[in-house]
Amino acid sequence: MNPQTHLAIDGYVDATLAPGTGWGTARFDLIHSPADADRIAPDTPDIVYACTTGDPDLADVLPREIQPGDLLRVTGTVVQPDDPGAPARLTVEGLEAVPLPVLYDLVLERWGSYVSAFDADRDAVPMLTVDGTWVVGAASPDRDAASATWAA
Repeated sequence: MNPQTHLAIDGYVDATLAPGTGWGTARFDLIHSPADADRIAPDTPDIVYACTTGDPDLADVLPREIQPGDLLRVTGTVVQPDDPGAPARLTVEGLEAVPLPVLYDLVLERWGSYVSAFDADRDAVPMLTVDGTWVVGAASPDRDAASATWAA
């Protein structure tokens, strides 16, 4: 018999959710990344959990509310299959959406001797040289380079 563990896991939905094997069931893959990526080897793989639920309420909500790429906190029972290469099976008993953390209000990106400033409170994106000389500005980070205003 395989050991079972009840726990909560944060992870991303990998693909479109699918109906389960019977009425009121659903299945999906959940990708869990190691919690502290700075302290593990860079080639440490993510963990894939093959999730299923027999809760008709969850099975009804999953395909309508959850999209690939959504971050979820899933609670349930994990069972490691006999085949060590197969993903762990997680029987989902509850789930909730996890809000993505806002890491910084201002982000600087550097490319060689150029710097762009992405400010959460403004749409405009200036590009400067590392010594502070203004080079170009775009009205929005979503705009292409053709919309940028270049310095004369």
